Amino acid sequence: MERRPTIYDVAQAAGVAASTVSRAFARPGRVNAETAARIFSAAEELGYRSSSLPGLVPTRTRTLAVVVTDITNPFYGDIIRGAHEAAAEVGYTLLLSHTQEDAQLEREWTERELRAVEGVLLTSSRMSDQAIRMMAKQKPVIVLNRRLPEVPNILVDNARGVRRAVEHLTELGHDSITYVAGPESSWTDGTRWQALREATYELDIRLRRVGPCNTPTVQAGFGRAAEIASQRATAVIAYNDVVAIGVLKGLLRLGLSVPGDVSVVGFDNTLLAEITEPELTTVAAPLHAMGATGVKNLVAMAGGAVPSREPIVMPVRLVVRRSTGQRSRKRTSPAFGTTNAPPSASAATSMEAGST
Repeated sequence: MERRPTIYDVAQAAGVAASTVSRAFARPGRVNAETAARIFSAAEELGYRSSSLPGLVPTRTRTLAVVVTDITNPFYGDIIRGAHEAAAEVGYTLLLSHTQEDAQLEREWTERELRAVEGVLLTSSRMSDQAIRMMAKQKPVIVLNRRLPEVPNILVDNARGVRRAVEHLTELGHDSITYVAGPESSWTDGTRWQALREATYELDIRLRRVGPCNTPTVQAGFGRAAEIASQRATAVIAYNDVVAIGVLKGLLRLGLSVPGDVSVVGFDNTLLAEITEPELTTVAAPLHAMGATGVKNLVAMAGGAVPSREPIVMPVRLVVRRSTGQRSRKRTSPAFGTTNAPPSASAATSMEAGST
């Protein structure tokens, strides 16, 4: 009988210690990328399987990990519900982790979970590209809300959503827009800002950015209201619904009318958008479908299916409610620091870590 390759065979072929091989497979992100690549290449040539490492489960556990950055954000509710329903249909269980917007905590939690799951669904991950790629060499991984070559990802059509929001505001007579930015480390924020620059440039709309809101909460949006009011802005697009609601409440507290003085648009169409007063106009993403699609693809990958190299892009739609209206003629925006200059691709491509 042919002898199965061992961790020591891989170590010898890669020119490293056996402990380094073990760490490369069991602790993603803890080994230099070049060394890790050499180890994985040697393992592949020898036919070595990482599941033979102590601590990793070689059998089917019928369990998947779902990792969210902030479980209090209603954005994740529909994603989790869609993932749970899809998993239940095929007899899988979900292991849910809340990582508190902390990349280090996310990596530590996910590394521990790898031993007990068949695949990982990362929603708006804060980890580095390198850490995610190394993790994907251990178990099937799918990333939501972030474009990452070599790892399957599911995205929303941010460009289309932004364009539709800008068109809606211009139809209401607005000729300038203030964007309330999300976390600096957010891939989603980078793509939305880039799409805004492109859309406003094409439509000859003035654009200004305030922020970032590195913790995208109602409090963060509320704290930006005074700055927005001082600009005499007539239209605001916020990073997400939660930040938009904070802006809306802050403007009302300052005695301004929404939408009489300022129109406000959010992103995601969460439950909060429907119950705030006035109800929030927002770009709706199919969050339930994203969660369900992620789980279905993870289960297929765990069964040996080869994932598509192209990202799955989910459609969006604009839901118009009462937070947007005709531009107020009594408010005139001053000249902005950021105008309709030609957009640069660097704003989006420089984002390494992702967010909602």
